[in-house]
Amino acid sequence: MPRLNINGRDLTVDVDPETPILWALRDTLGLTGTKFGCGAGLCGACTVHLDGQAVRSCITPVSAAQGRRITTVEQVTASEDRVGTAVHEAWVRHDVAQCGYCQSGQIMTATAFLKSLPAGQQPTAAEIDAAMAGNLCRCGTYARIRAAVADAARALA
Repeated sequence: MPRLNINGRDLTVDVDPETPILWALRDTLGLTGTKFGCGAGLCGACTVHLDGQAVRSCITPVSAAQGRRITTVEQVTASEDRVGTAVHEAWVRHDVAQCGYCQSGQIMTATAFLKSLPAGQQPTAAEIDAAMAGNLCRCGTYARIRAAVADAARALA
């Protein structure tokens, strides 16, 4: 049975090592914040962090995560994580979510993006769009997403 570090906890997960991380999180561990969207790594709804990098959990097998840190939206939005808190607060201020389905993936991508920037750097609209490009939003709240990411970056400066 694979041993994983999820949200700072070492857990043994009773799944086949080739099971996508998404299904280990949702079906085995009950962490349902990570969403199933397309199953092909194209929409971003399933985004989690693997050692701080945004990855698509629907196409990343559990075997690729052994010995690494998985962080889910539950941890990012409920922790002492300064960047995650800034992103979450900006999301609320800008009323980003409509249906909300893609939002956990959007938040995870935005958080990884902002953490990758040098301290105090303010991203341009084009940089934000490029970083967020792999995350689809059926409601079309892209302008609000861009504004919230820029707002979070300012709050972190």
